[in-house]
Amino acid sequence: MTTKSEESNKALVLEAFDTLFNKRDYAAAERFWSSNYIQHSAHIEPGREGLFNLIKSAPASLKYEPGVIVAQGDFVIVHGLDDTQGSVPTSP
Repeated sequence: MTTKSEESNKALVLEAFDTLFNKRDYAAAERFWSSNYIQHSAHIEPGREGLFNLIKSAPASLKYEPGVIVAQGDFVIVHGLDDTQGSVPTSP
């Protein structure tokens, strides 16, 4: 059973992803990604700026669509699709 807190956490993560990946509102995205953000991918520059630079360098057609989202306590995991070809339907 998902709690109200877990639902709120999922909504927060989805808002963060939409703000950065779809709206590309970097100033607003700073609210979601700490200046101390640790990037664990070896293919992306370190820190929040590395993540933001990745999105800045991506094609304007990039869209992120969440798929499965799971929350347990304060942990949220999202599996989604990024689409640069326009084949993933976007939400209204």
